[in-house]
Amino acid sequence: MVIEDSARSAVRAERSVELYDFGRSTTLSREHARVLEMAFETFARQWGSQLSARTHGRSHVAVEAVAMQTYDEYGGSLPPATTLVVCAMPGTDARAVIQFPASLATAWVVQMVGGRPVDTAEARPLTHIEQALVGAVMKDAIEHLTRSLDGLLPDGITIAGIQHSSQFTQVAAANEPVIVAQLSIRSGGRALGASVMLPASVILRALTAVATGVPETMSPGAIDRQVEQTPVELALRLTPRRVRPHEVLDLAVGDLLTLPHAADRPLDLMVGDQPVATAAVGASGARLACVVTATTSVTAQEPS
Repeated sequence: MVIEDSARSAVRAERSVELYDFGRSTTLSREHARVLEMAFETFARQWGSQLSARTHGRSHVAVEAVAMQTYDEYGGSLPPATTLVVCAMPGTDARAVIQFPASLATAWVVQMVGGRPVDTAEARPLTHIEQALVGAVMKDAIEHLTRSLDGLLPDGITIAGIQHSSQFTQVAAANEPVIVAQLSIRSGGRALGASVMLPASVILRALTAVATGVPETMSPGAIDRQVEQTPVELALRLTPRRVRPHEVLDLAVGDLLTLPHAADRPLDLMVGDQPVATAAVGASGARLACVVTATTSVTAQEPS
């Protein structure tokens, strides 16, 4: 009996179910993974050539892995002290990150001003001048990254800041899906780990548009801007009254209809069937007008 109970407990442990959120997939499809791997391999070659030219020393960058994970998992995999180049994307609040060791950033600075990389093994935060030098290198890297991903990222990405602590840098929600490319940078006879983190919402939307052939500007905020610029009709509405069809068919000139709307109550300002405010009737010159008396909180509704 003891053996059977132990076996049953082992089976139950093996059958423990991990909840999966289908609305937030944490894996990449094979097609998407291949597209991203090829794009990051192109970026790695270009970035390695750019680093060699900029730092006056031979550098080689290689892709180790490309995967989708949560931001919390990505942040937990980083060393506490590192260099994080936070990048802002136009038209969205999403952020991208290019991460590499702080000692490597210091070595680049020394090489750019004519020093020897062996003199800089110290891992420390960068000074303002050093951040400016590293920022100039990273601007070129961002351009290479944008071109390598071939339309999957919007143009005009800028550096929002350079951070030095992975524990205190929060650029996304903990459970937000992100695309992570793990890289290795060989410079000065040593190989060090680096990474590129991109918001999965931006990348997957662009990949889906390409796969389905739907024409789309690659700016993540294009749909939002289109919705904001679409004209809508405003209307003032009294409180509606329910009537039967025969009452409508029997209407005649001169009939008096009573409505359940108090005379001292403002009218509803409507966009379609959605109330957005209340307003009182007024005038503007020879035209009727309304004065908004209160606004209504509008929430998005799921289509039925």
